[in-house]
Amino acid sequence: MKRFLVVALVVLAFYLPAQGRTSFRANPNGAARSSSRKVKSPAGDAEFKQLLEQFLAAWSTLNADNAARFYARDADLIFFDIAPLEYHGWEEYRNGFKQVAEQFSSIKLTGNGDLKVTRRGNIAWTTETFHATGTQKNGQAIDLNCRHTLIWERRGRRWLIVHEHVSVPMQS
Repeated sequence: MKRFLVVALVVLAFYLPAQGRTSFRANPNGAARSSSRKVKSPAGDAEFKQLLEQFLAAWSTLNADNAARFYARDADLIFFDIAPLEYHGWEEYRNGFKQVAEQFSSIKLTGNGDLKVTRRGNIAWTTETFHATGTQKNGQAIDLNCRHTLIWERRGRRWLIVHEHVSVPMQS
């Protein structure tokens, strides 16, 4: 159960911004290839890269209140994480993270450079894989590969997260 909470914290909280804007897709034979789809708005990529850098910095403080400015506050929003299965609204998400964060002294996330930004009017989504390392207060180290998807909605002049999905691949 403790390891489960550790994984949940890391996956719930952090996401490192992209090191570049190239996305990769698998070929039918399993080899990675560069996506042929061109991003239409390099300025949009820069905007989201900056947002994600700020997002990471906020979560890296291990204080959910520092990340609150990135999230819409609608009570009916759903956020998926490792544990529990889902959170309903920002307040529930924030409170769940606070309990898990108390177990950590540090976290470091390293993006794998595969940020993908897709925009459709006032909606955008970002995806990336990342590597997470950290230390629990009991001295136990963590080392995980993770995935992260954010759905953003432009409200007024700000982009806010209206859905988040974090996962860790099953270990073989």
